[in-house]
Amino acid sequence: MNKQTEIIEMRVDGMDCNNCAMSIQRFLERKGLEDVLVNFQTREVRFRQNDEALDLAGVSAGITRLGFTVVTENGGDDATAHPHQHEKTTWRRLVICALLTAPLLIAHLLMTFGVPIGLLHNGWVQLALAGPVYAIGGLYFGRSALAGLRTRMLNMDVLIFVGATAAFVYSLVGLYRQNPDYYFFETAATIITLVLIGNWLEARAVERTTTAIGALSELREETARRVTASGAVVTLPVEQIKVGDHLRVNTGDKIPLDGKILTGTVTVNEAMLTGESLPQQRGEGDALLGGTILTSGQTTIAVTAGYKDGTLAKIIDLVKTAQADKPGIQRLADRVSAVFVPVVIVIAALTFVVGWGTGYATATQALMNAIAVLLISCPCAMGLATPTAVMVGVGRLARLGVLIRGGSTIERFAGIERMVFDKTGTLTTGTLEVTDFIVTPEADPVKVRGIVREMEQYSSHPIAESILAFLKTESPHPAIAPLRVSETPGLGLEATDAAGNRYYLGAARNLPPGVEVPENTDVVLLKNNRYLASLSLSSELRKGARPLVQSLLNEGIETILLTGDRRAKADSVAEKLGISRVFAEQLPAQKLERIAALSAEKPTAMVGDGINDAAALSRADLGIALGGGSAAALDAAQVVLLRDDLSLLSEARRVAALTLRTIRESLFWAFSYNIVAIPLAALGFLNPMWAALFMAFSDVVVIGNAIRLRERKMMA
Repeated sequence: MNKQTEIIEMRVDGMDCNNCAMSIQRFLERKGLEDVLVNFQTREVRFRQNDEALDLAGVSAGITRLGFTVVTENGGDDATAHPHQHEKTTWRRLVICALLTAPLLIAHLLMTFGVPIGLLHNGWVQLALAGPVYAIGGLYFGRSALAGLRTRMLNMDVLIFVGATAAFVYSLVGLYRQNPDYYFFETAATIITLVLIGNWLEARAVERTTTAIGALSELREETARRVTASGAVVTLPVEQIKVGDHLRVNTGDKIPLDGKILTGTVTVNEAMLTGESLPQQRGEGDALLGGTILTSGQTTIAVTAGYKDGTLAKIIDLVKTAQADKPGIQRLADRVSAVFVPVVIVIAALTFVVGWGTGYATATQALMNAIAVLLISCPCAMGLATPTAVMVGVGRLARLGVLIRGGSTIERFAGIERMVFDKTGTLTTGTLEVTDFIVTPEADPVKVRGIVREMEQYSSHPIAESILAFLKTESPHPAIAPLRVSETPGLGLEATDAAGNRYYLGAARNLPPGVEVPENTDVVLLKNNRYLASLSLSSELRKGARPLVQSLLNEGIETILLTGDRRAKADSVAEKLGISRVFAEQLPAQKLERIAALSAEKPTAMVGDGINDAAALSRADLGIALGGGSAAALDAAQVVLLRDDLSLLSEARRVAALTLRTIRESLFWAFSYNIVAIPLAALGFLNPMWAALFMAFSDVVVIGNAIRLRERKMMA
């Protein structure tokens, strides 16, 4: 891969909130880097490398200047290696501050009830206790505040730092004047400690929103047993295994990489990737997915994808990208957050000036009210509402066996009003059965079968696979002269032989004038535009197809069948499922036009097999692919079903709707909290310590609501 287009991943410590992540993202984007994704929950920074804009050394230096620590460069595999480190660091910081703050706070509370503790009311003793707390908080919050100032993006830590500093400096002035009425050391220390409590609770809660990536990362195998040319078996790191290498896998082993079975029949547990609870039997020629477990049997596999290109790697990358993506509903919150801190600072300043100037409050009380305004406000809650809910929602969908390309996809999925289905390989099983194979009397049946077999090897369509499976059971298998074969998606295959004869093998429609084929023909073979043979196929409905369609109809979602198959077969399937609207005998270009027209009317999803419906999947408002874990399907749509069970879509759509509802609930809380709390603080109804307490727990409420999504019940 060209280095200029490589996606780089770094682990960056020190990001404590969404605003920290936004500071780094804004810095990298201003330097000209593209595809920047910063996820403070997983401490990952991802971007597309562009040395002309900013090289890796410049990225590391810039992030460090912002006050953060680059742990690993180009180390995506290590990005989640220490998921609890941030929580432990926050806990140690909190313990030190809490031990020093407790005497100050207890003395203040006892004084309120008329029980003074003389020593703890001494200004120098208070400074000795509060000074280290302020130093720790000043370094911690001040670094983040400075990072925001450097990127011209004021964050919540600016408010905390300014509030704590105002109380601490005001107390120093009182100490200089030896006036105990000016002592607010306990306020400065308590502010910092309470916010640290909130940060620690937030760190613990955030860990619970990132379990999907951690669980997937644990599926990776570190080593593989490669079979050498001499037959010896050597153990190597998976990074050194190449495509085409042969690997030995035994009972109980985790399959290291994607591969194809060369020998033996085995049973595989794929639940961790596809959500399929029952073990699956696989035989010679079948594909195995890296990260799944061989529950019985032993085999040798040929590696089909490297460590960074396999299905598991693509799934992890897809989940990471999805969790960092924002739905449209977050745009309002982002716009408000961008101006929130400056507005709060202005309100705090007005609180002091107006309160003192009008006589509503003394100078001391007006200052305390202004500090309370700074502390009670919480822009982080607005920033956390979406990413935390998206992370939990995407994780829940991944456990279900459904991959989603981000928060914006969740929003579109929840808002779908129409679902369009392909037929072959989607509503019907991809394993078709050949029911009739008719060859004209003047042709050699054995040779015709050989031509069909040779041509179908150039196609990956389910029909081709079914025909090849049918021909494999027949004998003899004659040698056929090499053919030059090309495929036209949606139509079929064309070939020429050394003698210049032209063959067509494909759909029995749009045939040359005068060509007649038997009734119920699905696939026809022509030689120089003359009928040579025909095949008829049948297929069963796919598991979950009927429950899905009925569920959609019950929810008022329109269903449509869009297929290239013949009208009679399309109508038969539609009737069995309860689909009333059918578009049959559609070429790929016609499918594309039809999807474009349907999407223009109302939000429309297209469900296909991810192989021959790529254009239509991309054109729909939402593309849904039944991938069976295939890499092709992972690239074809915004939603991928890892297990070929259509009923998953019903539950997945409800999870998407529930995720969107959770985001709206959290944003409502975040906006409402600030709208109510700031005026209360400005009017003097909340002192700075209570303000700090409420602010510390506001983020926890938002994250807690997101965590609740993990087990939250859905309405049928």
